[in-house]
Formats: sequence, structure tokens, C-alpha cells
Amino acid sequence: MKQISIIGGGLAGLSSAIYLASEGYHVKVFEKNEHFGGKMMAVNLGSYHFDFGPNTITMPHVFKNILSDAGLNPEDYFTFKQIETHTRNSFGDGFTFDLSSSKTYMLDQLKKLDPKGGSKYQAFLNQITKLYSLSEKHFLHRTFETWRDYLSPSLLKAMLNVKPNQSMHEFMSLYFDNPKIIQSLDRYATYIGSNPYIAPATFSMIAYLELIDGVYYVEGGNTKIAEGFERAARELGVELYANHHVSQLNIQDSSVSDVILSDGQSFKTDEVIMNGDVLKAYPELVNEEHRPHFSNQKVRDFEPSISAFVILAGLNKRMENLHHHHLFFTKNYQKEFIQLQEGVYPESPTIYISTSSKSDPTVSPEGDNCFILVNAPAIPKDGDMGIDIEEYKQKIYDRLKAFGYDIQPYVKEEQVWTPKDIRKQFGTFRGSIYGPASNRKIDAFRRPYNKSQDISNLYFAGGSTHPGGGSPMVVLSGKNVARSLVKKDRETT
Repeated sequence: MKQISIIGGGLAGLSSAIYLASEGYHVKVFEKNEHFGGKMMAVNLGSYHFDFGPNTITMPHVFKNILSDAGLNPEDYFTFKQIETHTRNSFGDGFTFDLSSSKTYMLDQLKKLDPKGGSKYQAFLNQITKLYSLSEKHFLHRTFETWRDYLSPSLLKAMLNVKPNQSMHEFMSLYFDNPKIIQSLDRYATYIGSNPYIAPATFSMIAYLELIDGVYYVEGGNTKIAEGFERAARELGVELYANHHVSQLNIQDSSVSDVILSDGQSFKTDEVIMNGDVLKAYPELVNEEHRPHFSNQKVRDFEPSISAFVILAGLNKRMENLHHHHLFFTKNYQKEFIQLQEGVYPESPTIYISTSSKSDPTVSPEGDNCFILVNAPAIPKDGDMGIDIEEYKQKIYDRLKAFGYDIQPYVKEEQVWTPKDIRKQFGTFRGSIYGPASNRKIDAFRRPYNKSQDISNLYFAGGSTHPGGGSPMVVLSGKNVARSLVKKDRETT
């Protein structure tokens, strides 16, 4: 069987490895960090456990299917627990609105807060179900390897039916009147690192995942998914190499012949799957002369998605009225996105807190583990973030205090992450979290393909390629690429 080399042991790389190993391939995974799972990374500060990301888990069947398709029992690796009423949205004037997969709960709120929304909620659910169904059928379970893959008549028809000419904000405004409720739903654009006022309404399908399919938490922390994938890969015979930094791909006759590590070791290979940010990893590992379709200038022309400014705060008490997923919204949401687009840190940022100890106190026995995130611009081309880190951290604590959540006096353990830290740790393009931005309808077509146009045996999987960002999409990306590779092998033998 062929030797497959996977560069990067994130969720996409692990899902590819599991699929290919179950099909009998010899698989090696090279990961530069000491952990596998990519951004799904555990951070432990004293007795406090944090899931660095992702914090919100949807589509549990995607993770389970990776294991069951390989002949394994998912229940032996991780356990999902649904959080029915999952997100509290708070505003400065005291207004609150909860998001829930309970239709009854949502209708009870909407009847009081947004009568139009209450009367149109079923129509809204029908429409987001349609958007999801079209995306699931035509986009999520396939690779896009050349521009010709977009020319299928059924695919083109589907593209016209997923509302590419309407913004997410415009779509939400069709069904709701209350600007705060619209704002709460507009936030779904940030799940792909984009701006709801210009991102296509297509991505409103994310609402289906939370409001119908449900939000989940994994017992012991969401990082149990990555740990489960790692264990499954080892059991299937995958060779996993942590702390092994790939520095170059040796190209011979438009094909990768060897994977070369930073310490000089070289590994022969038949096929390569690059699980990393394509915009950063591909130019770093392959000389420009070998990738004329992906020149350095083309990379510079991409608009990165947003990044994040993160505070990990371990508290010595349990905070009342703080929910597992809790948002503290700015008054002018559109201004926040304008500032992000301009590369400026928002002066009044929306704050997201994930406190997994609310669902599982065992992960943080001494008090709450607050993962505090505000959206931040990607690192400018000149490298200057333009903020004082301590001052911006204090701004966030002060804003929370103004909302009535004065947590700073109870902070026992703390760690701050900026876009530069994210770039260093995860090797992302200008510190962005979700690869290229998806703010325009054309951006889906500009997203890097799942296969190199210049190197015959080089594939791409992960959040910077198709089908997109977010942990379920990343896992599907890895599976789709692996399945495509296997299919081609079978067709040529």
C-alpha cells in the first residue's frame, strides 16, 4: 500500500489519517507542536482546564462517523452532552435573549420580545433548514480540486438557491424586528471569521446547527475529541510524530518525493496531505517556482478572516448568572465590524465567555474557568497590532464590570493570547483563525482548492480550504480529501 504523509496533526489531519489507515494505507502524521488536535488544544493553568478552542460543538455525528466508519465505537472515545438552552446574550441596558434548540422556549421569548419573530419563527426554521440541506447535499461532502468542479449543473443551481446575493443581516431582518435579537443571530457570521453585514446569507445555515440540531459539550472537555482521534489513529497503526516540524517538501517532476524535517530527516512519500493554513504552510514548504498557480502575490491578495484576543481566567469562585456560553454585546455592532475590517481593535468590543465549568465543574474544581474572547483584526502586513496588550485586557475586564460581572478581583490564574500568539502556535496566515475571509459571494470560489494545481500528489485539508472553518467542517475536509485519494487509487488500479 502507498505511504501517505500528513503534515499537521489537527482535526483534519487526524480524520484523514483514521480514514486512510482503516483503508489499509501506511500513514505518517508530522505535527510541529507537542499535542495533536490543532486549535482543539487543552491549556491547564494550575487546577483550571481550558478548551482553547473550539468552545461550541455542533454536528456530533460528524465526529462519531469518523470513528464508526473506521470500524470503531465512538462511545469508547468521547461522550457528547447536549446543552438545550445554550447561549445567553446580554446587552448594556439589561436586555437578555437566550438561544435554545427548544422551539417552545424560543417562541415563549419571542412572543414577549419580538412578536414578528414569534409569528415568523417557523418560517425562519424552515428556511435555515433548507439552506443547511442544500449545503449538506452539494457542498459539505465533496472536494473542490479544480475550477471545473464548480461547473456541475446541480451545483450551480444549488449555489443560486443558497441566497448568495443577500447578506446575513438582511436575511435575519426578514424574520425579526428587534435589533438586539437580529444582532444575536448576526453573530453566526463570526463562526467563519466574517462580517454579517456583508457575508452571504448562505452562512445563516449555521443557525440550523445551533437552533435545530443542537449545541453540545464533551464530558471532560471538548479536547477529548482530539484525544479520542489521536488514540484511534494509534490503534489503527498510524505513526504519529509530535514535535516534528516539516521544513520543506522536495519536488521532483511536479510531485512530492520527500518530506524533509527541520532536523534534516527525510521521509519518502507517495502522497501528501497538508493539514495547516494553506496560505502560510504552502508557501513556506514549497518554493514558488513549483507552484505557479499559487504565487506569493496571490497569497498576499487574500483577505484573512478575523483573529481573536483571548484571556484565560481561572477564578477562585463560581460566578452566579454566568452561563456556559455567554455574550456581552456592544451597542453598535456594525461599527465593531467596520473597525475590524479597517484593522483596528474595536473600542467597544463584544465579549464572549465560555465557562465549561458551568456544565462540568470537575474541569475546574476551585472556581470557574472563563475563556474570554473578543474578535480582533488579523495581524497587519506591517506586523504592528496597534494596541497595548495590558490596556486592552483591562478594557475587557472593565466592560464586563459595567455589565455587572466584576470577575477581575477573583482571578487566580491568567493567560493572555493575541493574534501573534495564535500565529506562532498554530501557524496561521497573519494570525487569522478561519483561513480566508468569506465576506463576499465570490470568496467561496477563491478559497484554496483541496488539491494543488501544480503538484500532482499534494492535497489540502483544514479550515483554510473547503468546506470551510469550524471543527465539523475541518473534520469533513480531512475525510473528503482522504476519500478522494482512495477513490482515485481504486480507479487507476
